[in-house]
Amino acid sequence: MKRLIALALFLLNYSLNSQILSQWRGPERDGHYPQENLLASWPSGGPQLLWKGKELGEGYSSPAVTADAVYVTGLVKKEGFLFAFNHAGKLLWKTSYGPEWDAGHPGARTTPTIVADRIYLVSGMGIVVCMTTDGKIQWQVDMQQRFSGRNLEWGITESPLIDGAHLFCTPGGAGTTMAALDRLTGKTIWQTTGNGQLSAYCSPRMMTHNGRRIILTMTEKSLIGIDADNGALLWQHPHVTRYDINPNTPLYADNMIYSISGYGTGGQMFQLSADGKSIKKLWENKAPDSQFGGAVLVNGSLYASGHENRGWACLDWKSGATQWTSREFGGKGAIIFSDGKLYLYSERGDVLLANPNPKQFETISSYTIAEGTGPHWAHPVIHNGRLYIRHGDTLFAYNIERK
Repeated sequence: MKRLIALALFLLNYSLNSQILSQWRGPERDGHYPQENLLASWPSGGPQLLWKGKELGEGYSSPAVTADAVYVTGLVKKEGFLFAFNHAGKLLWKTSYGPEWDAGHPGARTTPTIVADRIYLVSGMGIVVCMTTDGKIQWQVDMQQRFSGRNLEWGITESPLIDGAHLFCTPGGAGTTMAALDRLTGKTIWQTTGNGQLSAYCSPRMMTHNGRRIILTMTEKSLIGIDADNGALLWQHPHVTRYDINPNTPLYADNMIYSISGYGTGGQMFQLSADGKSIKKLWENKAPDSQFGGAVLVNGSLYASGHENRGWACLDWKSGATQWTSREFGGKGAIIFSDGKLYLYSERGDVLLANPNPKQFETISSYTIAEGTGPHWAHPVIHNGRLYIRHGDTLFAYNIERK
């Protein structure tokens, strides 16, 4: 009996300590940040700037924010660093995690995933890294070496997915499409030999469908579904994009899956079968064709931006019908949702607050990011009444809490 009680307490403690504190594009990786009491509008120059973190090096990754700290990656002289700031903007520490991507569009790509006292990231070189929240590296796994994967033209761009004891990553290639690692040790639990395609800059997401846990992600030419418990490839459907760039994490709702890419490819909607073992295409719409800005679903409408088919756009989730498009503020960028409002960060550096209106593009407030370096490609993050915007070597923290 004592052993059973001890085991139960261990499992309970492990379950509690496995809670994800921060990850790519919010708790469900769908761009939704569950916050309340945020400002309904901003002053003309934008919300109050609380602090700036500078000298982060090059990078397009978003910060990971917890109750204790703000973590962000950057490339400094060919080396990748994880920076940790407190909520007053003071640098607590920075740790090198090894060589980082310094070829085409050099810079850190990964948004860290924080689980209990561990931080997980994947470098542009394909190295999976685990460190503690005080910056000490626990283990590293080279996906190319272990799984015979191949790097991509613009470097591996994946924020690792965590579920309980498992870390999921996408080495890609003939050897292993996806792998599950023990998140505490880095040991391989299972691997999917899959479809032989390379990774495609996509961060996977987990969903539960009629009791089956499925991982959704994109490889270089396909949308795929993988059984999270054993790594079996359940299904795949062609999703071909120029340059094999499929970075946007798929959306899931109402037993339907939405995938979107740039270069005129646009989005496709699929119906998932009751057993989760197959999908059927329902519709497609080439505008919007978000290159890597993501999409959000709000009250039955999809909101995203374009790439070649430029323009912010709104579609009906079920039919795919275009409800409106707008080229205001450049019509390209990242999009998230929180407390009833859309937050848009354009590639021109404009930060917008907008109402999710299926009848028209309805902006409320806007301002422009004038500092920082390189393209405006990082996705915004909202946590505890603060809006975080990363532009190259600078991270901005704004107060958007409504008093």
